[in-house]
Amino acid sequence: MAELFEKTVIVFEAVAVAVLIFGTLFCLGLSIRKLFQGSKPHQAYRVFRQEFGRTLLLALDLLVAADIILTVTLDLSFETLGMLGLLVLIRTFLHFVLELEVTGRWPWQAAHGAADDPEE
Repeated sequence: MAELFEKTVIVFEAVAVAVLIFGTLFCLGLSIRKLFQGSKPHQAYRVFRQEFGRTLLLALDLLVAADIILTVTLDLSFETLGMLGLLVLIRTFLHFVLELEVTGRWPWQAAHGAADDPEE
């Protein structure tokens, strides 16, 4: 059973790396397309930052999941639990900062017009 969990952690980490690689390429493609459509460079850069921020958020979520699986199923001790808590705390802080950067508001703040627009 431990081998299955180890492989699961490796898969989660590999998917997180793939999300970063392909997400970055996708963001670059969107930005370049925006430039060729006649947008100003700062608008293309803004698109890149927002989409790359979303990519980072997804990768962070996957890495936190991998750390939780690893700690709870394979190596449960007070030391590893403390390290997991510290990692989750740091990644949660990064998540909040990235969310603020991408959406312009904290995660607990309601979106303007959220009731009217389910996409927000």
